[in-house]
Amino acid sequence: MIQQIIIIGLFVAAALYLGRLLYRSFQAKNACESGCGKCGAIDLQKVEKELKAKGL
Repeated sequence: MIQQIIIIGLFVAAALYLGRLLYRSFQAKNACESGCGKCGAIDLQKVEKELKAKGL
C-alpha cells in the first residue's frame, strides 16, 4: 500500500512539473517562448542604445 502511495505521489509531482513548464511556455512575454531566459531573444535596439550611451 505504501509503495502505491509513493508511486502516485511521484506521478502527481511529475505531472505538476510538466504542467508548470507548459504553463510558463504559453505565458512568455518576450520573443522567447520557453521562458527559460537562455536563448538569444534579446532587444537589439535597447542594447545598441545602451552602447551608444556608453560611447562604445
